[in-house]
Amino acid sequence: MKRRSAVAAWSMAGGAVALMLVSTTVAHAEGRGDVRVTKTVVNGGKNVGVGTSKSITYPIAITIRDNSGVKGLTDVSVFNSDNGWGFSDWVGTRCEKKSSTTSVCTATMTVNPAWLPDSLPDPNAAAGNWQVNATVKAKDGDYWISDRIALFKMKRASKLTTNASPEPVVKGHKLTVTGSLTRASWKDLKYHGFSGQAVQLQFKKSGASQFSTVKTVKTSSTGKLSTTVTANSAGTWRWFFPGTTTTAQVASGGDAVKLK
Repeated sequence: MKRRSAVAAWSMAGGAVALMLVSTTVAHAEGRGDVRVTKTVVNGGKNVGVGTSKSITYPIAITIRDNSGVKGLTDVSVFNSDNGWGFSDWVGTRCEKKSSTTSVCTATMTVNPAWLPDSLPDPNAAAGNWQVNATVKAKDGDYWISDRIALFKMKRASKLTTNASPEPVVKGHKLTVTGSLTRASWKDLKYHGFSGQAVQLQFKKSGASQFSTVKTVKTSSTGKLSTTVTANSAGTWRWFFPGTTTTAQVASGGDAVKLK
C-alpha cells in the first residue's frame, strides 16, 4: 500500500454528496484554458466490491475535450466523499483519440485487500460513497483540476449460502430453507455474519428461466437465515441479498429440490 494515497485522500475530503454512480457535476475546479472533462464513468457504471484476498482492478473512463487536442491525465484520485478516506491506487492510463479535440483516457485503479488492515484507523468506515478527482492536460499546455467528476460506491463484498431440506420432499409438505449472510471485514480480512438484514427467499420452478421472490426474512444476530415454505413444485431455492450502501449485493447458489 502506498500510504501517501490514503493520507492524500484524507486531506482532500469533500462534503456529503448525492448517491449517483456517474456524474459530471464539478464541486470545485481550477486551471487554465478551455480543456475540460465532459464525462466520467467508473467501472462501467457498476459498484466496486472488495473482499478479503483477491486484488481488484477497475477502470475510470474520462472523456476530455480541448480545441488543441488532449495530452492526457496528470493525476487521478478516489476516496470516500463523506469522510475522505481512501485506499485505491492509480496504476496506469490509456488514452484513445476520438477526434481532433476529444479523447477518452481510461485510468486503471487497483485495490489489494492486504493493504487494508493497516491503511486506516477503521478501513470498514471507508465503504460507501466515493468520488473521483482528476487533473487533465491539453496539447497547448492548458490544464484543469476538477473535484468530484464522478461518484460511485466502494462496497464490502458479501457471501450467501442456501440449504433446503428434506430432499426430496413430499408435495404439499413443509420445506425448511436455511442460509448464512456474511460480509468482508477490511479490518481483519475475514467474513463475519451480517445481522438484521432483509434477505429474499427466491424460487425457480423446474423448467422456468427466472427466480421469483417468495418471502423476505431477516438475518439473525450471527447472519443466519431460516424459514419454512410449502413445497408445491419441484425447483430450485436460493437467497438473494440486494445489498446496502456499504455492502455488495449477492445471490447464493441454488439448491434444487425434487418432489416425491
